[in-house]
Amino acid sequence: MEDSVDRHLARWRGKGPYDERVEAIVTRMQVLVKHLAHTKETALARVGMQDFEFETLHRLVAHGGSATPSELATELLLSPAGMTGRLDTLEKAGLVRRVRGTGDRRRVDVEVTSRGHELWLEAMAIRGQVETEMIAALAPAEQDTLDVLLKRLLLSIEAG
Repeated sequence: MEDSVDRHLARWRGKGPYDERVEAIVTRMQVLVKHLAHTKETALARVGMQDFEFETLHRLVAHGGSATPSELATELLLSPAGMTGRLDTLEKAGLVRRVRGTGDRRRVDVEVTSRGHELWLEAMAIRGQVETEMIAALAPAEQDTLDVLLKRLLLSIEAG
């Protein structure tokens, strides 16, 4: 059975210096990543969220529902001013709230609201369903093998 990458390879065969096996693997990974990005966009559209809202809520949930603006800015690679603008938008939408610290009134924590958490859960459920359906094309043993192989690739680039 032929896929879009097979057709891509056939178009390029003999036209450039590259390893066809490597090209096939890398191109298939790129197509799968694009598919996952599209499913994320679709999930967010279905719940009425934008990517920046989801990413901020995602970080907050990972922190147990609360974090400082500077922690979020560091993780999201944003300037303090950029984080402030983002939090203003999220707060107006009722997805987060800013709470003054009890011990230090200068400290501000950002908390995900119940509405923000519900929207995040809804988007995660849609994404999870699509991801599970995609991976289900492989038998459980094949899924385990793919996981091991991808981990090996990732470790090799992380070791740099």
